[in-house]
Amino acid sequence: MQNLSWTFFSATGNIDAYLLYKDFERMTNRVDEPELSIESEESEG
Repeated sequence: MQNLSWTFFSATGNIDAYLLYKDFERMTNRVDEPELSIESEESEG
């Protein structure tokens, strides 16, 4: 899906395709990175 939206954006310059690409990128990166909460940061330091 990410590759398709990038290909469409690069071919057309459609901003919606770029935003879809960035949303997909952000969603996939969020799965890989653990979320830190304020409570966990306070307990560590």
